[in-house]
Amino acid sequence: MRVFTAAIAIAIAIAAGVLILGGYFFPALASVQTLLLNWTIILAGAATLVGVFNLIAVHTDKIRRREKGSAYSALLVIGLVATLLFGMALRPEHSFMRVAMNGIIVPVEAALMGLLTVSLIYAAIRLLRRRADLMSVVFLITAATLIIGSATLPFGNVPVIGTLIYPWVTQVLALGGARGILIGVALGALTTGLRVLFGVDRPYGGN
Repeated sequence: MRVFTAAIAIAIAIAAGVLILGGYFFPALASVQTLLLNWTIILAGAATLVGVFNLIAVHTDKIRRREKGSAYSALLVIGLVATLLFGMALRPEHSFMRVAMNGIIVPVEAALMGLLTVSLIYAAIRLLRRRADLMSVVFLITAATLIIGSATLPFGNVPVIGTLIYPWVTQVLALGGARGILIGVALGALTTGLRVLFGVDRPYGGN
């Protein structure tokens, strides 16, 4: 019975993959491709809701057990439920939701980016202390240059660094690296998809 179920799962996964892939090359399969992609979006949304409810259940259990950090779990659950209820009642376009976004979520994201910046500099300094080679020096100089170039100062941008070096690094070097990472991710996703499509990897069957 288990082998039969696994075979059905493999057949469904391969058939769905072939139909979606064929929709890009054969116009006759475009409607089937759109239907399958819509089903995928619905399933992804349902999986997101399951994840949200699981998050609430885990942190509610921490609050009930009074474990360490349960106060943060309570704040998380209250904020999540309140945002969900207000978003469903007022809709995301409401002015109150925009104020919540601009007054709470955006500053929190900015604070996290600030912590990331400090952690980056600290990691660069530790790297320089542990292994003082050329690449460590380049890493530290690049991180410091980007922070100085993007900092908001009373007198404006730092000469040369903020007006010349920072734009060149972010728009040439960093953009080229980001494109390389995206190409690598795309090739990895393509390889994984082909392995699933040909039945080499069977995550849907527990293998």
